[in-house]
Amino acid sequence: MPKYHPQSIEPKWQAYWDQHDTFLCDPAPRAEGPGKSYVLDMFPYPSGEGLHVGHPEGYTATDIVCRRDRMLGKHVLHPMGWDAFGLPAEQYAMRTGTHPAEKTKENIATFKRQLKSLGFSYDWSRELATTDPDYYRWTQWIFLQLHDTWYDPDFEWTGPDGVARTGKGRLIGELPIPKDISDQGSEAVRRFEDSKRLAYQQSAPVNWCPALGTVLANEEITAEGLSERGGHPVERVQLRQWMLRITAYADRLLEDLEPLDWSDSIKALQRNWIGRSLGAEVDFFVGDARDESFQMKEYELFAKARADHGYPEDPGTFVIRVYTTRPDTLYGATYMVLAPEHPLVEKITTPDRREPVADYQRQAARKSDLDRTDLAKEKTGCFTGAYAVNPVSGLRVPVWIADYVLASYGTGAIMAVPAHDVRDFEFAVQFDLPIKQVVRAGEDHKPSKDEAAAAKLAADAGRELPPELPLAAYGRAVHSGDYDGYETAVVKERIVADLAEKGVAKATANTKLRDWLFSRQHVWGEPFPVWHELDADGNETGLVRVDPADELPVEVPADYDFKAFMKRKQEGTVGYDPPLAASPDGWLYKTAEDGTRLKRETNSMPQWAGSCWYYLRYCDPKNAERFIDPELERYWLPVDLYVGGAEHAVLHLLYARFWHKVLFDRGHVTTPEPFQRLVNQGMILGEPAIHGYQWDAPAGESRWVSAADVRTTEDGDLVATVRGNDVPVTQVPLDEDATEKKKGQLVLKERPTVRVVSKADKMSKSRGNVINPDDVVGEYGADSLRLYEMFMGPLEQTKPWSMSGVEGVSRFLARAWRMVVDDKAEEMALSPAVTDGPATDDQDRVLHKTIRGVSEDLDRLQFNTAISKLMEFTNAATSWKTRPRHAMETFTLLLSPFAPHLSEELWQVLGHTESLAYEPWPVHDPDKIVESEIEIPVQVNGKLRAKIRVPADAGKDDLQKLAESDASVQEQLAGKTVRKAIVVPGRMVNFVAN
Repeated sequence: MPKYHPQSIEPKWQAYWDQHDTFLCDPAPRAEGPGKSYVLDMFPYPSGEGLHVGHPEGYTATDIVCRRDRMLGKHVLHPMGWDAFGLPAEQYAMRTGTHPAEKTKENIATFKRQLKSLGFSYDWSRELATTDPDYYRWTQWIFLQLHDTWYDPDFEWTGPDGVARTGKGRLIGELPIPKDISDQGSEAVRRFEDSKRLAYQQSAPVNWCPALGTVLANEEITAEGLSERGGHPVERVQLRQWMLRITAYADRLLEDLEPLDWSDSIKALQRNWIGRSLGAEVDFFVGDARDESFQMKEYELFAKARADHGYPEDPGTFVIRVYTTRPDTLYGATYMVLAPEHPLVEKITTPDRREPVADYQRQAARKSDLDRTDLAKEKTGCFTGAYAVNPVSGLRVPVWIADYVLASYGTGAIMAVPAHDVRDFEFAVQFDLPIKQVVRAGEDHKPSKDEAAAAKLAADAGRELPPELPLAAYGRAVHSGDYDGYETAVVKERIVADLAEKGVAKATANTKLRDWLFSRQHVWGEPFPVWHELDADGNETGLVRVDPADELPVEVPADYDFKAFMKRKQEGTVGYDPPLAASPDGWLYKTAEDGTRLKRETNSMPQWAGSCWYYLRYCDPKNAERFIDPELERYWLPVDLYVGGAEHAVLHLLYARFWHKVLFDRGHVTTPEPFQRLVNQGMILGEPAIHGYQWDAPAGESRWVSAADVRTTEDGDLVATVRGNDVPVTQVPLDEDATEKKKGQLVLKERPTVRVVSKADKMSKSRGNVINPDDVVGEYGADSLRLYEMFMGPLEQTKPWSMSGVEGVSRFLARAWRMVVDDKAEEMALSPAVTDGPATDDQDRVLHKTIRGVSEDLDRLQFNTAISKLMEFTNAATSWKTRPRHAMETFTLLLSPFAPHLSEELWQVLGHTESLAYEPWPVHDPDKIVESEIEIPVQVNGKLRAKIRVPADAGKDDLQKLAESDASVQEQLAGKTVRKAIVVPGRMVNFVAN
């Protein structure tokens, strides 16, 4: 096999690595050597479609790093596993009638085969899946840690990293119990403890998808209010859910971002998601809406009580608590808005407004949060009939509900200041509500687009208002009582202090971050290790008990009847009950030793749970006694390099950091952060030549149609098979006038039945532009695929796929092969040009420049430029009459992290019997890079007249003499007087003459 034939070479070396456990990581920590290298991929969800060529990009990058680190002598941990719980497997089970475990096992086998075919150097002995009972046993154990922890913001302590901190998650048994609570007995104490736990229950408005039968996170909902998976309608309902108190850690999640080696863009995404702001909480009193004088008397009593007793943690009945970053605009609060789901709505709505309010709440429940906060939409709302008292002006302001206010942000209520907020202004104009300016901007204020649009909106509505409204600019207070004339910053501070004395306000910080809704209605998810106490009538009391740690894991009942559940789904009789509510009684109920009847928690954990801590388990995957051995945790953590898609930049990373901090506070881990360096690889787009087709139904429903379902009829017409019917395709190029911009997306003005998209797009089966790596490996080999994915461009950049690019890289590998192997021989043999003789100075210079360049590029993860330098070496070396064996060996070692199969084979051809996986990484010799002679230009009056070879260390005088002795220069200077000679050593000589 003298010609390069990857289909023979690659299986050979993959089998060798398996048989020799080449990449098995020694589990014992090392005290000596260059140190450890823990390199981690964001582990994949094993879908039924297997990998496409976009998936291996990050895996190839981490594999290159690990292969080189082993050669540098580092102790490398490079594991792989599977994020295998979740909705996709459950939905597949519903369609096929198979248990999710069966398909998941099959999918994992496919993914593993594909990854091994690409030559990734994983330590497969550490393989894990979140669905393994011996893994999710510890996921449940971590939940118990959260449940048994409260956050003490005032606790001062020094962590195991030696850093002094304020604020710590502490054991629930350390929670101080107020005397008035303890006096009420053990049940009151238990309920008080439950209210402080990091894992707690709450009745919350959630996104419920009837078709999928589960709650969805906001991030799983489209702007149209449909489920991202399947495009099904979603509604807002109130359900009891498990929540995790991630908001308690908001400040630390922000502060600890700074020292991490993450990109500025990813840090910004996390900061924006947390959304910390400084402002004030302010309480508005709501009294009897029917009698203004009576309401004011009530308010006076309310204000006096607050002044006497201070600002309470719980605002109490008929008090609307708002959070504002602009307390200086309180005098401009002319109405209030509650989220439709706010718990006060039902209490304060007057009888004559109950029906319209209920109708509006139902309408709002059908919208997604994204749809509700779309600034381009016309504002809608409904008056409750109630009024609140503005605490600074004493004026009554009407209370409305509107869907542009979300229950999940702030307090779910706002004081509306239409003169200084665009959304409030639009709402006030829409419903003819008062608009009062309380801030006047300085003379240097420049009108914004919002102000111009607001002025036009007011004019169209016949409202006469100052043209600069609304403005959120800073300036001086007007129409604000005693605060008039003061600058905004002064008013902010004074007004909060004055209201704090009255007990109706408090300076505070707030975040956009909400507590983590942790319940899902799945069978295929981690069960909670929780029991609900039942009363004599079989109703839940609100008190829970948890399974002891030594009785974990709690497994899904083996005899759960999937077919019966599917039948209930088809009949529409499932309702809001989780599917596990139909489990056999033996799993669902038990009686405690004290005689209390208990019912198992039937919600399951979200898919995020298993991925929150897998990086820890990889370090000690077989430990049956602990989730990780403390010595191994201290040795391997934090992860040195974490690579994955930017789509996980917020939620997965935020959740994992939160869990890690709780474990840190409880003393189970010794590092405050799990991932020291993070890199997000760019997306690989489908090849532009591969078209995707989108069917646009008359009712506006949009679904992608695979290219495989599009064909040309005998009459030459293009048709697509949609739901069993042939639908005509109208081809409209995207750059013609048939398109327009809407919501940042390209859409057609005249909607054809099927749209043809001839551009690079995200790879997905539905778009018909997926390229299976098996096909690429079958034709060009795994090394070509690996090398091409790294050569396409910078790792973080989005790049379009091109099969012609794979072919080009394959040709380079064939040249590298011929550089070492005699491809004309019948048997495997070295090329006659490869000799044992010494290298020339020029050959050494090229070789050591390559070593230096490739090494420096790999340090910076600049894989594409490192490959370019290997290509440059090949171009140079193939022109050498003889090629020193040492140079070919060094080149092979440099190539090996990128194309390991080819390199192993070349290493063997060069006479070695062992794998090169642990050969020392080449080190360049600086002296051999220095050139003894260099070429410099010689100019006469600034024009190039010659190029001369000179000693690299020649000084000014020597350079001038050498230049003057050159025949071409002498000819140019003949008959002229040299007025000046400009000599720059190592650069140039210029004679000024006339």
